[in-house]
Order: sequence, then C-alpha cells, then structure tokens
Amino acid sequence: MHSDHLRTEIFEALCTIPLLDGHTHLVGGRLCARGLHDILLYHMVISDLYAAGCPSGMRLTAYPDWPDQDEAHARLHEAVPYVPSIRNTSCWLGVRTILRDLYDWHDPITPENWQALDALIRERADDRAWSREILQRAQIHRACTEISRREAGQDDAVLSYSLEWAFFTRCQDGEYDTALFELERCWGHTPENPLRVHNQERPPNLRTIRTLDDVHAALAYYVQVIPYDRVISLATHISTDVDLTPVSESTMAAALERRTQAGPAERDIYAAYMHEAFLCALEPYADRLVFQFSFGAESLPYETASRLSQRTIAQLADSIARHPKVRFQCLLASRHANQAMCTLCRELPNLSLAGYWWHNFFPSAMRQVMEERLDMLPVNKQVGFFSDAYTLEWAYAKGVIVRRQLAQVLAEKIVQGQYTKEEALSIAYAILYESPQSLLQMPTEETVGHTC
Repeated sequence: MHSDHLRTEIFEALCTIPLLDGHTHLVGGRLCARGLHDILLYHMVISDLYAAGCPSGMRLTAYPDWPDQDEAHARLHEAVPYVPSIRNTSCWLGVRTILRDLYDWHDPITPENWQALDALIRERADDRAWSREILQRAQIHRACTEISRREAGQDDAVLSYSLEWAFFTRCQDGEYDTALFELERCWGHTPENPLRVHNQERPPNLRTIRTLDDVHAALAYYVQVIPYDRVISLATHISTDVDLTPVSESTMAAALERRTQAGPAERDIYAAYMHEAFLCALEPYADRLVFQFSFGAESLPYETASRLSQRTIAQLADSIARHPKVRFQCLLASRHANQAMCTLCRELPNLSLAGYWWHNFFPSAMRQVMEERLDMLPVNKQVGFFSDAYTLEWAYAKGVIVRRQLAQVLAEKIVQGQYTKEEALSIAYAILYESPQSLLQMPTEETVGHTC
C-alpha cells in the first residue's frame, strides 16, 4: 500500500476514535472562544508573534478575570501585522485549522478584516449547542480542567476536574521562599485559582509560616481540604532548578529561621522538604487521584524555555520510588528527556507519561516522542493526548494535529512490518481512550459522536 494513501487511511480511522482530554484549562459555561483573541492570542501563538517582532509577549488578562473588548482589540491590532511572519509555524497551523474547520474562514488575517472575524467568533461564544458541536467534531468525550474553573457546574456532563492550587516545587524568578508562600496562601482557604508562573505582586496571606510546626499544620490542612470526591488528579510543576535531595527536620527548621534572608539554598530546602512531606501525606489517598506534574519548562520573562537537567531526572526517579503507592503522571516539555523518562517508566510501576506539553507540541517533536513511547512502553503506561487548551477550539485543533502525527508514525510502523493495520488502530484506541480512562479514572458515560 502506498505510504501517502496509508497515512490518509490511518488518519481517517483515527478521527473515529474518541479522545479523553486529561489536562485543560476550560471554564465551565464558557467553553468556547470569546473572540479572535482566544484563538490568535493563545499563549503559544503569542510567543510566535513576540519572536516575530510584536512588542507584547505577555499573556492576556487571566481567569477569573477576562480581557475586556478594549484589551482584546488593542492586542489584536498590535499583533495582526506580524501574522505573515508566523505562517510557517505549527502554532499557526493550529490557528488555521480552527478558522478553516470551525468558522469556515479561508482568507488571510489582515488589519482590514480581523474585526469581522472577531465578530464572527463572538457571535457563537455563548451558544451551548456550538460547544457541543465542537466536542462532536473533535470526538472529545470528556475533558479534565481545574476545579476552580468549574463555575456553577454547567458542564459537569463533559468535564472532570483536577486540583491545581499550590505549587511547592515551582520556581518564581527572584523569589526564594515560593514553596512557603504557596502553602501560606492556601492555609485556611478552600481550593481556588493558582498563582501564575511569572513575576507578579504577591497578594497578602492570612497566615505566615514561621516554624516547622506551622509547616506541618498548614500541610495537614491542605491535604484535608483536597476535594477527593470531586477531583481525579492534582496538577503541579517540578522545576529542574530545585535540588530535591531529601531534607531533615532540623535542616528545614534552621532554614525557616533564615527566611527573610533566603537564597537558592533555602529555596531548595523549602521545596524539597515540602515535596517529600506532601507525598507522604498523600499516600493514604493514593487510590483516589493521580499526582500529575509538568516537567521540563522553566520561566522566562513572559513564557518558558525547555530545559531539564539529568540531576533532576535522577532525583525524580528516587522520589517516585520512595512512594510506590502514589500514582505519578508526567507532562513532559523536553524532547531530549523523553527517552530517559521512558526508561524510568519501564522500571517504576507507579509512573506514566501523558501527551505532549508546550515545547513538545510541535509535529517533529511529537512524532519522536510517539515513536519512542510506542517502542519502549506498554500502552497502559502512556496517554496519547491532552490539549492543555483554554477553549474548545484549541482542543479541537490539537486533536487534529496529534491524530495526523500519530497517523504518520503508525503508517511507518505498518510499512516496516512492526504492526498490522488492525494492530495499529487497536494501539491508537488504547492510548487515546483506554489508557486515560484507566490511569486517570475518567468516567466515559457521556458519548458524543462523529468525525474530525
């Protein structure tokens, strides 16, 4: 069978396989784009535009607030002239896929026509039938988002939830007590939105951690208020800049006394101690949720760069091995580290790998990651898709892009004689639907149907 024809045939078959989207930032009741800004100024596209010379590289106003029309239009007016310079990128492929398939828009975006396109998208923003149609076209049966974005539960029929709240092992530029501050802001509260990754003014906290007893009390509170009956996962980040060597109580207590003069050494002590203590505290709930962590993307002024040290990978392996009851799932943004993570996953039964996060969400990187994982891991240890999308339009586009890359990888393996066509499609069904169902315990009673 000719390889081009085979790729097309496999892709068409993949479009009938349902997806479970294990990590998003969708908002209940507002699943669709509010305007062109939610499509063209998705944060990864902003990076393309900024690299092309657009003056602004920061994200738009973040949930729970929303960009008003003045902000959205000002940023679009600024960005549109740089669109011709990014038409070669795969992020632009996502934009083009959304506009072509969902909005029947085939023209270039220009300073003269972008407002008409913006109006077209805004017309459908609150149409709940439209959101269900996008889900049907994408064959997304269920998606997981932050529980703080549940709103009134309008979309519980298609959404599962994750707790994304405190980040004990994420670095913030210029800060050295971030782990403590993250825990303080949760102490005495119920789950709410996490802080953003980039520099910002710290909001005031109700309580201050001064002693080791305070750490224990605040951490016990945090573990107690996790809504285990309403979330299927915890979502956090593990920074490659943090030394995760286990820390003794005496070392932690001494570091707390130096908090006002904290530097990189104290930062590592706070993060490593709380990471280990938190995992210990989670063990009684290990059958209730997955410890889902992003890995391999570190902060720059507006977004992140892909970097990951071998030391961090080794320390992560030790941490996972120390907590065999906790189920870990890695969202990896480092192409070069994928082979290492696969070898960890082969020897650590409680570790799985999911999808293609941020700097891995480019076709060539995805194909390498897919091929390595298919060669190295059982299908029940890998999840073939998550979108990290903020709107259903981007979940749709990413689903199309992933299916196309997977079709190419599977077609090549069929040509090599590694799989039959039937085996290839069975494997695809396993990693796109069955594995997220089993690893994340995502319910699948909601059924939507049709094709890409």
